[in-house]
Amino acid sequence: MDDSVVNPLVTVEYRVPESNADPFAEAMKKVGRVRRRTGARRWGLFRDPADPERFLETFLVESWEEHLRQHQRVTATDRRVEDEARALASSTSEPTASHFVSAYS
Repeated sequence: MDDSVVNPLVTVEYRVPESNADPFAEAMKKVGRVRRRTGARRWGLFRDPADPERFLETFLVESWEEHLRQHQRVTATDRRVEDEARALASSTSEPTASHFVSAYS
């Protein structure tokens, strides 16, 4: 992907058993702080009302290059925060990341 891409949107889809929905949402608040600390400009967590086990994390970053740097900025503590949230997600389904770029770039 072109490093000059501006404002890519990253999404991560999680499957979370309904019994873990509230603790997962709470744990993801910490993940949101990690994302913002490492460069995300906006962050959100959404739940699909038609499929209550489906959660979608979204965040915008300044550029593709900045997003790549996010991966390098993760500390051991950040990894623990992410692992705590992921432990509440389904063990049969890995989170799925997707990347989008503006149609107007």
